[in-house]
Amino acid sequence: MKTTRNIRLLIAFDGTGYSGWQRQKHGITIQGEIESRLFRMTGEPVSLHGAGRTDAGVHADGMVANFHTAAEIPCPAFFQGLNSMLPPAIRILCVDEVQPDFHARFAATGKQYIYRLFTGTVLMPQQRHFCLHYPAAIDFQAIQACLTLLTGTHDFASFENTGSRDKSLTEGQGSTRTLFAAGLEQTNDNEHLFSFTGNGFLRQMVRNLVGTLLEVGRGKQSVDSFERILLAKDRTAAGPTAPAHGLTLKKVFY
Repeated sequence: MKTTRNIRLLIAFDGTGYSGWQRQKHGITIQGEIESRLFRMTGEPVSLHGAGRTDAGVHADGMVANFHTAAEIPCPAFFQGLNSMLPPAIRILCVDEVQPDFHARFAATGKQYIYRLFTGTVLMPQQRHFCLHYPAAIDFQAIQACLTLLTGTHDFASFENTGSRDKSLTEGQGSTRTLFAAGLEQTNDNEHLFSFTGNGFLRQMVRNLVGTLLEVGRGKQSVDSFERILLAKDRTAAGPTAPAHGLTLKKVFY
């Protein structure tokens, strides 16, 4: 009997035009694209386990996934073969063999997401799929004050969209998550980068945070009202969901 191997992939992708990470019956997904190429290489039906799910239009610089296979294909051959068959929007950055019990999702201790924002009048066309064009006067000091409130352990139910988890379950952490860092930096003229690092994230949590923070920046909410929104544990109290294309999964921690 062949020994089953556990192979880990480090993946980058441009989510434009894809229906997110998770395999679907209808719609082209990142997981589905990689699994179909793995089947062609191994001759086996492969289940790829990702570190998390990304929505349609969301990008990744450092998604981690793993799969089990009895194929004796060396890791460098998986690397070369997958990159030769996958569309240019999906690249495999690294392939290695890991312990049999490694699971990309359950072994993860944290993730970092970034959200790109451009506040200038004209956004360069080549950036339109990767950052939110938001040409407005923004109070960044007020946003920074709100970001300070977010660090630490909180119930983020106000920033959780439906479908995030099974709310009938009484065990587990519920909607409580810990943010180790939440920041905003200016990376260039009119270019700004939100960064959120935490032990886990609820569905569309980062996009809901950014949408609400931008309301603070526009003066539609105050720092005090933002704090009340956080404490309310009520999604209807918070602002809109920021568009998906500004969001990138930067790194998964183990």
